[in-house]
Amino acid sequence: MRSESITVEVLADTATTFAVIHDYASRLTWDTMLSKAVLLDGASSAAKGVRSLCVGDWKSAYIPMETEYITFEPGQHAAVQLTRKTWFFENFAASIRHRPVDEQRSEVIYTYSFRIRPRWLTRVLRPIINRLLRREVENRLEGLRSYLATLAA
Repeated sequence: MRSESITVEVLADTATTFAVIHDYASRLTWDTMLSKAVLLDGASSAAKGVRSLCVGDWKSAYIPMETEYITFEPGQHAAVQLTRKTWFFENFAASIRHRPVDEQRSEVIYTYSFRIRPRWLTRVLRPIINRLLRREVENRLEGLRSYLATLAA
């Protein structure tokens, strides 16, 4: 699977940014990609091994994606992988890395990869889905940047 990365600089340190991203109680206040975001199996906070359900908004046909945290290092890095196939994702994984710029700013590096199903449609669908997904991730990260700026004000 090929991966794509998108980087954005935010007005918050890595610990604050990490905490905001993985706070499911307030996730929908800034995450423009989702209509629903919940932790599963009674989990009260994100951690390695915790599963979540994120449902897209109308732009992504409200597709539900159940993922599990496979890495969770507060302030540094988290990664998830798809635990249930969707009607067009055979596989999906994403990671978010945090890098300090200075005491008040940091970079968020969002990397994702996916495999289309059915595979015979990959040549046709992958570029289209990647373009749409990239645009949505860019919007999501801009929403995060704006939200963190309001917290800093």
